[in-house]
Amino acid sequence: MQINFRSIIIFGCLIACCASENYKCYADPTENEVLAVMKKAAGFMANTVSYRGGYVYSYSEDLSQQWGEIPARKTQIWTQPPGTPTVGMMYLKAYKVTGEQEFLDYAERAANALIWGQRPAGGWQYLIDFDMPGLRTWYDKVASQCWGWEEYYHYYGNCTFDDAATSAPTEFLLELYVTTLDPKYKPALIKALDFILDSQYPNGGWPQRYPLIFDYPHDGHEDYTHFYTYNDGVIINNIELLLDAYEKLGDEAYRKAAVRGMDFYIISQLPKPQAGWAQQYTMDIKPGWARTYEPAAVSAHRTVNNINDLMRFYKITGDRRYLSPIPSAIEWLENSIINTDTSKKFTHTGFYEPVTNKPLYYHFTGTSKETMKHWVDYDSTGGWWYRKQFNPDITGIKRAYKRIYSLTPTEAVAEYKAEKNPINTSPKPSPERITEILSSIDKRGAWITDIQITDYSKGMLSLSPKTIKGINISVYIGNMNLLIDYLKQ
Repeated sequence: MQINFRSIIIFGCLIACCASENYKCYADPTENEVLAVMKKAAGFMANTVSYRGGYVYSYSEDLSQQWGEIPARKTQIWTQPPGTPTVGMMYLKAYKVTGEQEFLDYAERAANALIWGQRPAGGWQYLIDFDMPGLRTWYDKVASQCWGWEEYYHYYGNCTFDDAATSAPTEFLLELYVTTLDPKYKPALIKALDFILDSQYPNGGWPQRYPLIFDYPHDGHEDYTHFYTYNDGVIINNIELLLDAYEKLGDEAYRKAAVRGMDFYIISQLPKPQAGWAQQYTMDIKPGWARTYEPAAVSAHRTVNNINDLMRFYKITGDRRYLSPIPSAIEWLENSIINTDTSKKFTHTGFYEPVTNKPLYYHFTGTSKETMKHWVDYDSTGGWWYRKQFNPDITGIKRAYKRIYSLTPTEAVAEYKAEKNPINTSPKPSPERITEILSSIDKRGAWITDIQITDYSKGMLSLSPKTIKGINISVYIGNMNLLIDYLKQ
């Protein structure tokens, strides 16, 4: 067995010298040492952990169990971040910085897995299952029993924009194609971009799912997946993706669709005195009810997000129309404060009733999906935590708006371009942090950490998740990105 005495010395020196923060008694990790660990980690994850090149969110230490957003089968990979496309993007970044072919190979494996699971319409589901005959059984016995994860209660069979499940794979395929110019990736990429164009409503909004299906009304509410949807990044993710596709591929249709998406922000702003936005809208552009705990309401969270998006749209386009909705939206936020006690860490609630502007709160009884009863009312006591308390920085929002408003269109666009192509002024990851990452990898090539596993039978009621040792895909991506940045700088 080959022993890396230098790594042992470095790690021991860190422990011995930690009492003196000013005394440096070790050498900075070398490029070769960092690259060797990157290859070891990537090789283990790609060749042993991944399934056909794809990834979920976490794995038990012995790899006997795995989880995406909910428990996953061995044959499944996740499409929504931080799953397969996020890992693929990291491999692509590693390849660009190091020039090492194996990182590109791993990125291509991830892309091939995503292309295999691309739906006929052109988008993606939350996950891909390489054992399709078993997928419906998994939905019936596992997914539909995960209380609170209502998007998994029913198998639609179409594509979703929720949680970047379609935009993230498309963005990854776009980056892979422009990096390699390999024509084999272009058909799937164009198919995905065409899907985003085809699914856009004429007024610029997007549904949560497409092609449109209306087959799952439940709990007294209609199937909400065709609603115009802001929640979980549906509209903004598509806008950002289309702008990126326009810049890299030059197709004017992508830019026009992105602008229509921006215009939907103006169209969908609610009238005064409630000049905010809802998370999703019915076809007559009124707040719509989505999951049982997401009532038809004006959303303080969404209003803050949309204000920030509109300021960004002005910088993208130089069009001052996108600033016009902001003053009345800020006024609504100021008029919707429900708490002025500074000892409490909130000023707003998440949801406000249309017309009355009364705060709305979600309640439930029962200890499982089967026994649960739920309702929404005005009583904040005992209401569920979801979107119950919110503390927007209205002063900061007003300050940012004032600054953006003062920019001329030319200055605004110049600022956007500078943000898109920043000069790298971020600090180089510290040698101490890099050494910690290098020394904490196990002999297989895994970074083992504590991972939290929810009791999915109790679902979002589970306040004491089980802690086990395992592989967290976000930790893997984060560590690899720090090592890549260290080499890059």
